[in-house]
Amino acid sequence: MGKRERIIQIAKEVIQKESESIKRLPEFIDNQFVDCIELILESKGRVIITGIGKSGIIAEKIVATLNSTGTPAIFMHAADAIHGDLGIVRKNDVVVCLSKSGNTPEIKVLVPFIKKMGNKLVAFISNTDSFLARQADIVIKTTVEKEACPHNLAPTSSTTAQLVMGDALAVTLLDIKKFSDNDFAKYHPGGALGRRLYLRVEDLYVLNDVPKVFTEDKLKDVIVEISAKRLGATAVLDENNNLKGIITDGDLRRMLEKTNTLDNITAKEIMNINPKTVSPEEYAINAFEIMRKKNITSLVVVKDQKYLGIIHLHDMLKEGFV
Repeated sequence: MGKRERIIQIAKEVIQKESESIKRLPEFIDNQFVDCIELILESKGRVIITGIGKSGIIAEKIVATLNSTGTPAIFMHAADAIHGDLGIVRKNDVVVCLSKSGNTPEIKVLVPFIKKMGNKLVAFISNTDSFLARQADIVIKTTVEKEACPHNLAPTSSTTAQLVMGDALAVTLLDIKKFSDNDFAKYHPGGALGRRLYLRVEDLYVLNDVPKVFTEDKLKDVIVEISAKRLGATAVLDENNNLKGIITDGDLRRMLEKTNTLDNITAKEIMNINPKTVSPEEYAINAFEIMRKKNITSLVVVKDQKYLGIIHLHDMLKEGFV
């Protein structure tokens, strides 16, 4: 076997081994897991997640997921905790400790202090015959038979199991709390996900020019307006500024294919009298879905039957609506 083939084989074996370890996790979702969920839901404090080494890194990720889905959480490094950071823990906090062995020196020092403070202790543990497992109020198994490491030393399958169980914890809490899309947006205002959830049409269309012609305007005026405003379309208004239709660059092409006589053609003869419209208060993601379903690139923004502007597909693409 060549070097390149061996690289592919090793990588596939690691993924297979870790996937097999994850397949066992549903067996460990039992009454202890339910007790953990209810404990966190009933708590008036936060979730403090601690660990050391690779388990500590996984603990940080679980903290981030909990915070982003509506469950206040703080990471506390197990080694730092016994050197002063134990002050993070408050009276009503629930402490979750991640460990494969459950017998590391830092855990053995930390756990008695948590118990003495009266906080409930949850263990994510692979070795259920360990110091941590015996001391914990709730034990959630993340047991793996073997690491993906060929020497069965480097935390691989075990940390993957902890990570997946942490996601199960966070998503279950999210669902029971009825954490909504709008709630999610509050915690993600700066990213693409947040923008998809909180941006409204009025946040986007105002950045564009406002193309408009009137029903009696000539074809040249229509072409100039569409070209100048760079939205691929223009609204058509009557003398009282009421919306009467829309002309897109596609409408112009279709008209040119059907006629050789361009003299005296007016906007009202080209326009689509049933333009797709949207309210400025509508969520931008809903406007995007309308465009996608109707296979169009722009919507006319109206309020109280008054024309305000045009929102274009490009506005959505700039915000990551794909």
